[in-house]
Amino acid sequence: MIGVDLGTTNVRIHMKGKGILLREPAVIALSKDTQEIKAVGEEAYRMLGRTPGSIIAVRPMADGVIADYSLTEKMLKAFLSKVVKGASRLFKYNIMVCVPSGITEVERRAVLQAIKQVAHKVFLIEEPIAGAIGSGINIAEPVGSMVVDVGGGTTDIAVMSLGAIVVAESLRIAGNTFDDNIIRYVKDKENLLIGNRTAEEIKRTVGAARIDTPGDIMHIDVRGRDLINGMPKTISVSTKDVVAALSDSLAKVGDGLRQVLEQSPPELVSDVIERGIVLNGGGALLRNLDSFLSDIADIPVAVAENPTDCVVIGTSKALDMVHVLSDGLVTSGGRR
Repeated sequence: MIGVDLGTTNVRIHMKGKGILLREPAVIALSKDTQEIKAVGEEAYRMLGRTPGSIIAVRPMADGVIADYSLTEKMLKAFLSKVVKGASRLFKYNIMVCVPSGITEVERRAVLQAIKQVAHKVFLIEEPIAGAIGSGINIAEPVGSMVVDVGGGTTDIAVMSLGAIVVAESLRIAGNTFDDNIIRYVKDKENLLIGNRTAEEIKRTVGAARIDTPGDIMHIDVRGRDLINGMPKTISVSTKDVVAALSDSLAKVGDGLRQVLEQSPPELVSDVIERGIVLNGGGALLRNLDSFLSDIADIPVAVAENPTDCVVIGTSKALDMVHVLSDGLVTSGGRR
């Protein structure tokens, strides 16, 4: 049994009994003329922005869904072949894939179509449920649980009970949006053009949702191209800059959190107040995001023990819980 976290930024694959066997960027590089695959994952990621004219390196996922079906299928086959030696052996496995809670039926079918070419049977599970399971929450109980999953392409906010989502909001605002915010802020403030990889480094090194203490303020030197004279230029970016750059996007995430709580049944909200909110996904690593969301909801927010991997771990564990999750799963044969 295999669990796949098919993320916009990264793909993670977990196999029962063996743990996480693959963590690689969701990038594929191919020949522009022949469409021949040149690299996938980490090797292709290193090519982003550095390829000659004959090779293109792209992310076939966008905002948590498939942007290019053909390239996604090729990328997944390559990743799964790394985990299971010999493509024919994949047909022995059931594969569970997590998807954002707000994707359309057309987008669901695209994911199923991409995976079922190489699997015995395919299940789709929504990211908040997978994240909750991977965080150690017993979602089968008749008790309200709340998860905020901040991934690369989407932020999924959900209240769950009895193995299913009661109220959810999927925002196409997440880690990649934060990178774009930083690029735009640096461009507007410093007339400096930086790339996505540099923006991501800024976010990881000095980024924060807000500044809680003077010790939160850090600096990093970054290089880019001066938009005035076209020459290389180095500037210093601080945590204050990142907080300002992300303020509008984080405000929308906060609005989504309020909306889900406002629409949830009072009994479940009472449970959430008592149990707290779990924050997972790669975006959970943004400093002080937990305290930022806690102040908005007036509810304790805790970062999951392993926020970047808990979704794929939960996706794999969910294969043993199909009877509990049956109302919330979609299979290659349709919704259960």
